Amino acid sequence: MEKFKAVLNLHLKHHNALGYGLVTLLTAGMEKIFSAVVFECPCTAAWNLPYGLVFLLVPALALFILGYALSARTWRLLTGCCASGARLRCCCRLRSALVCAHISWAAALAPVTWVAVALLGGSFYQCAASGSVHLVRRLCAGRDSSCAAQMPLVPCQKAEAKVQDILTELKAQSQVLGWILIAAVIVFLTVFTSVSRCLSPVSYQQLKFWRIYSKKEREILKSQATEHATELAKENVRCFFEGSDPKEWNTPSRKDWEQISLLYTFNPKDQFYSMLHKYVNRKEKNNSLGSAEGDAVIPVLHFVDASDISNGP
Repeated sequence: MEKFKAVLNLHLKHHNALGYGLVTLLTAGMEKIFSAVVFECPCTAAWNLPYGLVFLLVPALALFILGYALSARTWRLLTGCCASGARLRCCCRLRSALVCAHISWAAALAPVTWVAVALLGGSFYQCAASGSVHLVRRLCAGRDSSCAAQMPLVPCQKAEAKVQDILTELKAQSQVLGWILIAAVIVFLTVFTSVSRCLSPVSYQQLKFWRIYSKKEREILKSQATEHATELAKENVRCFFEGSDPKEWNTPSRKDWEQISLLYTFNPKDQFYSMLHKYVNRKEKNNSLGSAEGDAVIPVLHFVDASDISNGP
């Protein structure tokens, strides 16, 4: 039991890192399955390049779009945005662009992993490169005149021996590109995290408290919403079968839900921990929670909008 508690505490403490690690491992495993079972280079001058690029880039694009679809911030940003009278939520293009940029960085984890692992394996790159006219011309420089014609057969190991050794060079190129991509991503993430933490308007301990508050608010909101929805449903069903009038029920209006669904912006004058916190503490009940002077999107506070009641779209 103690070991189970230790594992659970580890998961709760590092759930973000564990989640990213799981996504990385699943993506890498999926790439290995594709390269070993599905991928088979056609070894023709016409098809090598498009076939290799499709396997290298199209799954990465699909994973990137899936990352957007699984982000709660995407749906918080888009839901109701095109409806009439929704300018309040969509008017600040700069704010929305910053949120989209952060969503893109998070969604890029799986596709970057796919491309990096694929490049380290080398199969997709070897197939694509052997069908590229420009690369073939460079690789065959100083070789026999039949080299260019033999190049599409190299990935299938059907080329002549004097040309087949180019396969090793192609794999080396692919792996070098893979390690460069991995190094670039690590450097970028380190710099971005360091800069965002350095520019954080709140201290380290307050940031930890903020994360605790956000988690508890979501849990309580989900619990209260479930309870309220259950009681409302019971009342409506009861009135339907009894043919009676429902009792007065205090449910948040459409505008109230819209207010707490806005993207969170930090304002040093009033350090509210969420849009719900800002909503219940507004000075005038009829006031809108739209943009105010001093509002800003802070990357280090991305977790405030990271989850909804059901933790997903």
